[in-house]
Amino acid sequence: MDMFTSREHRFSLGTDADSGTPYASLPVSNGVVDYEEYYRLSPEQYARFLADHGAALAFVEDCRRHEHDDLLLQQPGWNRGTPV
Repeated sequence: MDMFTSREHRFSLGTDADSGTPYASLPVSNGVVDYEEYYRLSPEQYARFLADHGAALAFVEDCRRHEHDDLLLQQPGWNRGTPV
């Protein structure tokens, strides 16, 4: 469930409805389908990013450069999309 969405910077912050895991998400496209990539956040990061959207944007930009792939909630397949 998204709690914050930046249309301008194209990302969202929220928590998974089933597990309660906080995340940052961003849209990607692989040319066939558009989808969201979800990156796991610690509760501390989540609270900080909700209070400081600039810090959230910096994290999301790192994610767009694949610098936090270890935090992906679901690993992409062979045809990984690129940020849109």
